[in-house]
Amino acid sequence: MLIQKDLTLQQKLEILSDAAKYDVACTSSGVDRGGMPGTMGSAAACGICHSFAADGRCVSLLKILMTNACIHDCRYCLNRVSNDTVRTYFTPEEICTLTMEFYRRNYIEGLFLSSGILHTANETMERMYQTLWLLREVYGFWGYIHVKAIPGADPVLIEYVGHLADRMSVNLELPTVDGLRSLAPAKSRKRILAPMRQIQSGIRENRQLLPDGAATSPGVSGSYPSLPDTPSLLKESGSYMTASGIHVPGVSGKDDLHAQLPDLPGRRNYSSKSRFVPAGQSTQMIIGATPETDHQILSVTEALYRQFDLKRVFFSAYTALNDDSRLPALGTPPPLLREHRLYQADWLLRYYGFSADELLSEERPHFNLLLDPKCDWALRHLEKFPVEVGRASYADLLRIPGIGVKSAGRIMKARRYGALDFDMLKKFGVVLKRAGYFITCEGRTCRAIRLDEDYLTGELVADDRKKRFQIEDPHGRYRQLSLFDDFHLDGQPEQEDIFKSLSGQI
Repeated sequence: MLIQKDLTLQQKLEILSDAAKYDVACTSSGVDRGGMPGTMGSAAACGICHSFAADGRCVSLLKILMTNACIHDCRYCLNRVSNDTVRTYFTPEEICTLTMEFYRRNYIEGLFLSSGILHTANETMERMYQTLWLLREVYGFWGYIHVKAIPGADPVLIEYVGHLADRMSVNLELPTVDGLRSLAPAKSRKRILAPMRQIQSGIRENRQLLPDGAATSPGVSGSYPSLPDTPSLLKESGSYMTASGIHVPGVSGKDDLHAQLPDLPGRRNYSSKSRFVPAGQSTQMIIGATPETDHQILSVTEALYRQFDLKRVFFSAYTALNDDSRLPALGTPPPLLREHRLYQADWLLRYYGFSADELLSEERPHFNLLLDPKCDWALRHLEKFPVEVGRASYADLLRIPGIGVKSAGRIMKARRYGALDFDMLKKFGVVLKRAGYFITCEGRTCRAIRLDEDYLTGELVADDRKKRFQIEDPHGRYRQLSLFDDFHLDGQPEQEDIFKSLSGQI
C-alpha cells in the first residue's frame, strides 16, 4: 500500500474529508464550556448541530480522517487495503492548522477526527493523542472535539485521549457477530467492546472523583516529558517533535506502556482538574450491508444503551461502493428510509418508554417503511385506543402518534386548570393529522374515528407521502455539504473557489 507523502495540504483535505463522510456525527456536543483567557473557542451543549446535509449528516464539525490508509480488508469499506485508491495522512500539526484556521473563519464549531489504521492500532491512536494534545495545550483550542477510539489500541492511549476529547466513539461496524465475521474477519466483537467498556468505566469513575462544579477542562496544563526528535512516532524512546520544535508527549511501540512512561499524564494526574469524555460516548453501525432484521438491529441498540451507557447509537445506510458478492450490487440505492425509521425507533427507545420487543418481534421483524414506528405500533394495538387525553397518564400520552414529550408535558400541566379542546392541543404542538385518529377530548373526536387497521394505514400513509419522497429521492446521494450549499447561491461556484473554501482561504 503506497502512501502519498508529497501532496499539498489542500489535496490531503480534499481526499480525507471526502473519505470521512461515511462516519456519522450528527449529534450536539453535550458540553457547556465557556472560553478562557489565552484559549480560543468554547462549547455549548446545543451548539454543534445547526447545519445538515440532505441525508441528515451534521457538517458544522471539521470532519476528517487522519489517514485513509488501513491494514484491514473490511469488505464494506471504501478504504480497505485491497482497494486501489490514493492514500495519504495528516500530520498532527496539519490537523491543528486546519482546525484553527477553519474555526477563526467561523466555518466550524469543533473537530470530528476519525482514522484508518496506519500500521498498528497503537501508532494510529498515538498520533490522534498527539494531535489533541497540540490542539489543547499548544494552540489553546477550547472548542468541541469528537474522536474515534481505535479497537485494539492500548488502554493507556485511550485513557490519555479521553482526557483531551469531549466525546469518544467506537464503531460497532455491523449489528451482529455473524455479519462482522463475514465482512470483517480481522475484527472481533470482543476487541470492539473492550474500549467501549473502558470509556464507560472511566466516565463513571471520573464522575465520582470530581465534585459538582469542578472544572470541565478537556485537558490540563502541566509538565510533560521532553521527547527527542525522530522521524518515527513509535521509536523505543517514544518521541515526537513538531515541525516548529514543540515536544509532544508520546509512547513507544513496546507492549507495557504503563511501565515505560509512568510520568505521562494519566488518570491520576488529570482527575483533579479535568473531565474524562464529558460528553459521553456513542457508536455507529452499518445498515443494509448484511441481512439483519430491524428487530435484531433494534435489540442490539437497546442492549448497547443498557450495558454501555451510550449517548447515541448512529445508523449509517450502506452505500454500495465495492464490487463484492457478499454485498449489495453496485448501483443499489442506500436504504435511507430504513435508516430514518430506525432513528425514529431509537428515539422511542430513549425518550418514549418503548422497548425493542414492543415495537417489533420475531414474527414481525421489520418496520412498515410507509409509516413511522409509533404509528406502526399503534395500528397493531388498536385495542388501546381511542385515548381520552384529559385522563390518560403521561406514559399513555407518549404512546399516541402525533404527541411528543413536550406536548405531553403541556397537556399534563394544562388539564389541571380545566378541560382541553382540540384547538388547545394544536397550540401545545400535537400533530392532529395523526393524533386525531387515536384521541378524544371530553368524549368528543376531531374527526370520524374508524378503528380499522387497513383504513387507518391508508389515511396515515397518505399524510406522510411527501416526507418519504424527500428521503428516498432517487437523485439524492451521500455527500458532505460544501460551504456554498448553505447560502442558496444561484450559480455554481468556480472550482478555484471550492478549493479556497476547503483550505480556509475564503
